[in-house]
Amino acid sequence: MTFVLVMVGGAAGAPLRYVTDLAVQRWHGGRFPWGTLAVNVLGSLLLGILLGLAAAGAVSPEVLALFGAGLCGALTTYSTFGFETVRLVEEGALAAALGNVTLSLVVGIAAGGLGWALALAVV
Repeated sequence: MTFVLVMVGGAAGAPLRYVTDLAVQRWHGGRFPWGTLAVNVLGSLLLGILLGLAAAGAVSPEVLALFGAGLCGALTTYSTFGFETVRLVEEGALAAALGNVTLSLVVGIAAGGLGWALALAVV
């Protein structure tokens, strides 16, 4: 059953990532991968909320499978982050590549922590 929940969550997360990435990138434009940054930060925030709720006993393992492993797993994308960072380096945009790595790590971890704290504050 867990496998099916992860599949269903992933089936929702992947198109959500695609559409969100496209929308954000069109809005910002340029070579910096704002869309990928946005989906990774959003996914980190959502996963932080889920894990905070789980730590408080407010969500089941099935909910974690559906939304955590499935939805958030498909919404976020480490491979695209890595590819786009390498692309920036190859294009000679070293500052943008370093900014992408720094923003992705710092803001992503902060979003996960914020989600955890918000969940614990609500429960």
